[in-house]
Amino acid sequence: MSDFSLWFAAHMLAYVALVIRVLTVEGKEPASRAAWILILSFLPGLGIIAYLLLGEPWISRRSRRKAIGTVTRLVKAYNIGKTSALEHVPDRFRPAFRACEHLAHSGVTNHNTAMLTADSNAAIDAMVEDFDAAKESIHISFYIWLTDNNGLKIVEAVKRAAERGVTCRIIVDGIGSRALTRSEHWAAMKAAGVQLCVSLKVSFGLDALLGNRADLRNHRKIVVVDNRLTYCGSQNCADPEFRVKAKYAPWVDIMLRFEGPVVMQNQLLFAANWLIESNEHLDVAWEVPPSCTETSTEAMNSASAAIAFGTGPLSPKGAMSDVFSSLLHCAQHEVVISNPYFVPDASLLSALIGCARRGVQTTLILPQRNDSFVVGAISKAYYAQLVAAGVKIFEFRGGLLHAKTLVVDEAVALVGSANMDRRSLELNFENNILLHSPDVAKSIRERQNAWLSDANEVVPDQVIHRSLLRRIGDNVATIFSPVM
Repeated sequence: MSDFSLWFAAHMLAYVALVIRVLTVEGKEPASRAAWILILSFLPGLGIIAYLLLGEPWISRRSRRKAIGTVTRLVKAYNIGKTSALEHVPDRFRPAFRACEHLAHSGVTNHNTAMLTADSNAAIDAMVEDFDAAKESIHISFYIWLTDNNGLKIVEAVKRAAERGVTCRIIVDGIGSRALTRSEHWAAMKAAGVQLCVSLKVSFGLDALLGNRADLRNHRKIVVVDNRLTYCGSQNCADPEFRVKAKYAPWVDIMLRFEGPVVMQNQLLFAANWLIESNEHLDVAWEVPPSCTETSTEAMNSASAAIAFGTGPLSPKGAMSDVFSSLLHCAQHEVVISNPYFVPDASLLSALIGCARRGVQTTLILPQRNDSFVVGAISKAYYAQLVAAGVKIFEFRGGLLHAKTLVVDEAVALVGSANMDRRSLELNFENNILLHSPDVAKSIRERQNAWLSDANEVVPDQVIHRSLLRRIGDNVATIFSPVM
């Protein structure tokens, strides 16, 4: 038998085996099955490699064993969120909060406060001030941490805290923060007594085949100080100029500073991640903090009911999409969404279209220029369906709008790290906070209005009556969106 015949036979065997796998694996959407079969059929060899690397969110058995049940065990061990304050949420919003309770393994909390920071630089300055006032512990988790002005401000603040005896723990993603972990500043923090952890390290050789899928990332942005306050939002530890992708700058983010019982739920996400990565149970005091004391800061508004939750490849299938969709189903008057990466799955797309069709004013704010060309192109491929249903789409001109916000009827808001693309919906480890507070929701809506004032509205006629060639390109793009 010739070498070509051997290669062909091996290829066909692998092709048939993977097609069977695509058709039998549990939980994969029909559209995703179809897209992968097309890739396997029309990209010989390359399609097989692509599926082995990217076809499923596979995680090593060791990581899976450590992760499954970790949050549940910590919730029971430390009595976090044992009761639910769901009665403080209006009836029509409760289904969305219940969906988050299922993911958090704990209940909605009450008596929280939240402050919306003015901008990215103000958020970093507020963190530095809180770190300098810390007495017991500082816990930080960032996807991207750059060695720029803001990045080094945080480095120096953490070093100062560690040197005066504050326990400081830091988790960074193995790819997103590799510039920091390879720099002198990482070593300097370690020398100052900061405990450091690199999450989802990239493996090579045999470890790459036996470990986690290479592009699973820890996309979370969590800051917790003294069990007393926490930050949640879209911002990485970097300057808005974001010099690694400067041509898309400024990166426009949102960050909220919370106090109250919801702090411990964010602490729980950090603790679970720390335990999985380092095998260490945190020696923090797990008492739920008292209700926030009065503050003179006018921007500090009552957030009332709130819940912090995490999602990732070990969450129930479609978990993050379910939260987005639940909020859309709750809306009666208005929904405004900002998100940089928009590649919705079928249920989220249906929820958006259905929301607009029943008369809810549905607004979607996306960046005009996206740092991911492919994601940007696929996002635009959905415009025609959305505007035909009545969704208003705006493209932000003033840089890359990186803020992930969803506000319903100026009463409920969702903020955090999760995008509306397949990566966030299925692959990345994400964290978000859902809160009920007309005051805070209104302040986020005002921020959204500022973005809308610097955005161009997509003209429905232009996308609905686009050219035949553009229509073909859009439809081809949506075919492959389930594998993005």
